Amino acid sequence: MERLTTITKCSYRCMELTDYENIIKLWQESEGLKLREADSRKGINTYLSRNPRLSFVAEYEGKVIGTIMAGHDGKRGYIQHLAVNSKFRGLGIGGSLLKLSISELKSNGIIKSHIHVLTNNDIANTFWSNHGWVKRTDIDVYSYINGSNANT
Repeated sequence: MERLTTITKCSYRCMELTDYENIIKLWQESEGLKLREADSRKGINTYLSRNPRLSFVAEYEGKVIGTIMAGHDGKRGYIQHLAVNSKFRGLGIGGSLLKLSISELKSNGIIKSHIHVLTNNDIANTFWSNHGWVKRTDIDVYSYINGSNANT
């Protein structure tokens, strides 16, 4: 697939549940992004309902080419699934999506946010470092699964 060097008329808007088929396809095609049961239509609906106007899509010629999901717990923000179609990377779309979500989080009183990145996802690790995010070395992440499905 040929990468673009410029783009005009890319638009951004709040993510809606009606975008589900398009966003799941983009996520499935995005290397380094792991999907879980929580990424089901029901899971995304719950996330968007709990975190209104914090998640966005980028569109070009009517097609979803980028996504970001954001939410918060009242104290800290959390970024999920920042993805840009590989043909459109390097054009500032990911950075624009990030700015939208961070701005909306700030308007909700959230000034510190976190992102979990797979250690072997070099593209994502470079992106976050280049956008001023600091890799933490002072904490470890632990998960607890309160059910029978480890893929939650």
